[in-house]
Amino acid sequence: IYVPQIILSAEAFTAAVDILASHIKGGYSAKGIIILHTVEGDIHDIGKNIVGILLQANGFDVIDLGRDVPVVDVVDAAVEKGVDVIAGSALMTTTMPAQREIMDELKDRGIKDQFKCLFGGAPTSQEWTDQIGADGWAENAAEAVDVVNELIS
Repeated sequence: IYVPQIILSAEAFTAAVDILASHIKGGYSAKGIIILHTVEGDIHDIGKNIVGILLQANGFDVIDLGRDVPVVDVVDAAVEKGVDVIAGSALMTTTMPAQREIMDELKDRGIKDQFKCLFGGAPTSQEWTDQIGADGWAENAAEAVDVVNELIS
């Protein structure tokens, strides 16, 4: 597999997700509101997109902030939208610290108790999320749905 093939596959996947998402929205009472993002410095969003479509399919309202989202923007959006869960992905070890920075920003503002925080991504682990004080970790998209259900129950 070469980079151009991965890029084309990602673009096709994103187009398919957009079509599926348009058929899921509306006509239900959401189980909760989730903000999704890929952390600052990271442009890898295929996993985040899969998590988003699965959360929508399972009855959650999903606000996708996109990729390479600054820490302050994540926290500001969570406050503004009144979300239940902040969920973020980091695919590179060099961007994992942004997950910690989100936790620090929430604590610095004195609002950590208003949100549950779930993080994931290839280099992350339960140990990492415990270390930064997050509420949950998911190894894959299906597990992310289970963890979100547990966090808001």
